[in-house]
Amino acid sequence: MKGFQIIDYGSNLLKSKQIKSYKLDSELILAKVLNKSREELLTNLQNKIDFNKLNKFKNLINRRKLNEPIAYIFKNKDFWKSSFKVSKDVLIPRPETEIIVEEVLKLTDNDTSKRLLDVGTGSGCIIISIKKERPKLYVTGIDISKKALKTAICNAKMHHLLNKIKFINIDIDKFKDYKYDFIVSNPPYINDYNIKRLDINVKQFEPLIALRAGNDGLKVIKKLILKSKKLLKRNGILIFEIGENQETKVRELLMKNRYYINKVCKDIRSVPRVVISTKLF
Repeated sequence: MKGFQIIDYGSNLLKSKQIKSYKLDSELILAKVLNKSREELLTNLQNKIDFNKLNKFKNLINRRKLNEPIAYIFKNKDFWKSSFKVSKDVLIPRPETEIIVEEVLKLTDNDTSKRLLDVGTGSGCIIISIKKERPKLYVTGIDISKKALKTAICNAKMHHLLNKIKFINIDIDKFKDYKYDFIVSNPPYINDYNIKRLDINVKQFEPLIALRAGNDGLKVIKKLILKSKKLLKRNGILIFEIGENQETKVRELLMKNRYYINKVCKDIRSVPRVVISTKLF
């Protein structure tokens, strides 16, 4: 079969399963199998594909038709300026989370040697991206999942930062290393009702421990705000991601706990997504 025929085969299969990105996904999977860029693939669609590569394509397209995310199929995802290994033990990095990295960089310079803690580090994409841009920062990533930390450590090794980032398997409740200048986090923030309404590709494949946050979706955020009061220095900065329709309640929680709200950043859909706040005492 030729390239365009294989893409059509995959597209039709995915379309029959109501996968919206059916053509793009088929192209990306064939490009992956051939170890080519999508652009290179699309300029050589008349080329014949050998039997072994065709079989590999079919195996991957069959995984995608079951709604398995492309990132898990490929075992990697681009985030900020780098590529990261991902597994089903960690959330797939998303563009809106890059706002956290961007805001830390705005508040620091290349010679910053302050202390930063990443709570619920997952794949390590946030802390690794920051460390690559601010090499003198002292950084620590914590996560309650040992499996997630294995992925983070793998990514740190891949980016030659294994000995420059401290990873600890611990819940923030039990963490007692104080006096941080920055705490960053992409915590779970989806309430129990909305968990049931998530897309199949998220609900069936991504780790629910990194998504579920109780009846109001604020269970983990409340804990993060309270614990950060102890972990941050005076005038230390807390930067974290929130869910849709949570801005008002999060503002109330922060003010109640004597944080100054510097700003709330919106994502590409104009949804309030990342809160930057300062501990005032």
